[in-house]
Amino acid sequence: MKLLRYGPVGAEKPGMLDDNGAIRDLSGVLDDIAGDALSDASLNSLRGLDLSGLPVVEGDPRIGACVGAVGKFICIGLNYADHAAESGMALPEEPVIFFKATSAIMGPNDDVEIPRTSVKTDWEVELGVVIGKHTKYVSREEALDHVAGYCVVNDLSERDFQLHRSGQWVKGKSCDTFGPIGPWLVTRDEVADPQDLAMYLEVNGHRYQDGSTKTMHFDVATVISHLSQFMSLQPGDVISTGTPPGVGMGQTPQTYLKAGDKMELGIAGLGVQKQTCFDAK
Repeated sequence: MKLLRYGPVGAEKPGMLDDNGAIRDLSGVLDDIAGDALSDASLNSLRGLDLSGLPVVEGDPRIGACVGAVGKFICIGLNYADHAAESGMALPEEPVIFFKATSAIMGPNDDVEIPRTSVKTDWEVELGVVIGKHTKYVSREEALDHVAGYCVVNDLSERDFQLHRSGQWVKGKSCDTFGPIGPWLVTRDEVADPQDLAMYLEVNGHRYQDGSTKTMHFDVATVISHLSQFMSLQPGDVISTGTPPGVGMGQTPQTYLKAGDKMELGIAGLGVQKQTCFDAK
């Protein structure tokens, strides 16, 4: 299934794509794509729906983040060997963990704000993992059973804030609009292998990132198991699993986003995001 949330900011409704690509309204079935709605029992119930009996959403509504009420937005750094190399950093012995403020979350096609005083706003296409049930001390072998689904994440980053402001990565990761998620939450049964997904990102039509989840240093199952040794994961928590090479910081010369720039990014089977940048007032 491809689940989504549509409508104005703060008033999104749940929906599902039908086989023709039309959005079917799920608001008569559940309140939101969040919390207990992400459980295996809930998702199995949704699979049993006759979508032809649900209202079609007309027009071209705004698409919101594909999961609501996110409790934790967890990111994994330096998780692709070639990206670590372009960043001038060694591959870690354990996953590098940092958090992104949930206030950064927005829809996949909403505009991206370049923060005040920013000089190095950068892009990162990443595979997002949405947790479907309480997860604590889970084994790597059982970890993927705790996934509700997968999505596209743009882990936008202000490199000067991230690397030169007292060593706190969260400062460069949490600016408003720095967490586009979606367009869809693709349930795990439709993703045969999360370690075999092509991914790309373009700025103004130029392809900077062209990679695959095959080259992850720590795979999705390892990341989930590792995180669960240090904190419990809850339904709706989002894990952004790292980016392949091709970020602006790795270009020669370095290239960063500016007002008016347009990004397009996507992951095979998980959809495409499109964003336009603007300067903060």
